[in-house]
Amino acid sequence: MNWTALTVFLLFFLFVTILGFVSANWRKGNLELLDEWGLGGRRFGTIVTWFLLGGDLYTAYTFIAVPASMYGKGAIGFFAVPYTIIIYPFVFVVMPKLWSVAKKHGYVTASDFVRGRYGSSSLALAVAITGILATMPYIALQLVGMQAVLEAMGLTGSGLAGDLPLIIAFAVLAIYTYNSGLRAPAAIAIVKDLMIYITIIVAIIYIPYKLGGFGPIFDAAAAKHKAAVVLGAKAYAPYATLALGSALALFLYPHSLTGIFSSSSREVIKRNSALLPAYSFVLGIIALLGFMAIAAGVNVTNGNDAVPQLFLRMFPDWFSGFGFAAIGIGALVPAAIMSIAAANLFTRNIYKEYINKTCTEKQESNVAKWFSLLVKIGALAFIILINKQDAINLQLLGGIWILQTLPAVVIGLYTNWLNRWALLIGWFVAMVWGTYMAASTSFGNQYKLPFGLGAGTTIYSGLYALIVNIVVAVVLTVIFRVVGLKNGKDETAEQDYVFEG
Repeated sequence: MNWTALTVFLLFFLFVTILGFVSANWRKGNLELLDEWGLGGRRFGTIVTWFLLGGDLYTAYTFIAVPASMYGKGAIGFFAVPYTIIIYPFVFVVMPKLWSVAKKHGYVTASDFVRGRYGSSSLALAVAITGILATMPYIALQLVGMQAVLEAMGLTGSGLAGDLPLIIAFAVLAIYTYNSGLRAPAAIAIVKDLMIYITIIVAIIYIPYKLGGFGPIFDAAAAKHKAAVVLGAKAYAPYATLALGSALALFLYPHSLTGIFSSSSREVIKRNSALLPAYSFVLGIIALLGFMAIAAGVNVTNGNDAVPQLFLRMFPDWFSGFGFAAIGIGALVPAAIMSIAAANLFTRNIYKEYINKTCTEKQESNVAKWFSLLVKIGALAFIILINKQDAINLQLLGGIWILQTLPAVVIGLYTNWLNRWALLIGWFVAMVWGTYMAASTSFGNQYKLPFGLGAGTTIYSGLYALIVNIVVAVVLTVIFRVVGLKNGKDETAEQDYVFEG
């Protein structure tokens, strides 16, 4: 047991726990309203939104998995950096429109927008179910990140004793999220992101200094991975399509959209599109930790252990504890936001739409609170009872799934020309096809095109499924228009998409 690192870790964990509870009174609102509990009253400005989205998108699993991929596979793991660069121009152009129409009509979820835009509860349900399914394994993976640092500090064991620290951490998370809603992760994200920045600044200066500079680091990586340090020609298409597909999917996840909906204005979103690339720079350094672990002589069978072992080897115990606390808190923030986002979807688009259409605002908020607890319990049970690799596989599959909501949500912001039934059928075909591709490649995310001009080229499965999705939706829309099958009633108007609030 590394008592010094564990003590530092526990002190910071205690601090953010207290912060999580007292944040209920931060910019105080009526937490019996879903808008207040699940979106923080839509009052977060530029700085808070920057920390919230940063804490939401750059998770504990990112801190563990991206360097693990670099450690185990080489340069292909660096795809996460260009995809986070691609995404922000997309956010700048698209997301202010979604914020405006959501603010105008009181939408809390992307499914609310789809319901209003196409007049289709079925299509909205499909988007909601996809969002919940894609989010659940994502929450579970935050536990993988936390487990890695707990084990590095010596908190190991089998059975209940081994899982108890994780259970306690998520029980505390569940209680303060229930109590404070989105305000808790928003407040904690500020602490978490500052800790991450401090850790990375120290790492990028101190570790290369100890290892003799970046030359020996890249030489060691080249010796381990040989040609994999630089992408070969065969990797161009998989790398580029994975980056593009991941970028398009990132802000379709419910937790990302929760950060958008909670912003106070369109301008806040635009400013953050310009400011958030700072995290992409940090992510590039985080990725290089995988190569640093190779140069430092870290030898692990599970790549997820590479960063924790690197910290223990290179840093004093007290600073290792600080870095582990940053990663551990980096699990709590996104897990809280993800559970809130899933709860918003269930409450608005399943419970209120199909179970209790006359529910009051207080009932709506209470259902969301209890469902957020249920989601966390499910994620915890998943990690404890099922193989971790299954959670990783499902998260990869979740990325393919969530991308299939793009036609209804993103294209819907610009036109309602696509027929609601065509969109639903396109979504269904793409979900089946995407799942098949993943299963047929042992839950990999690459698939070789079987025919056409690109036959034999390997690309990201999610992007392939999206192309099929759009083609099916367009063709069926044309057919349905010819036979006279009309779309549902659109409750939005053109001026709603530039509404200032």
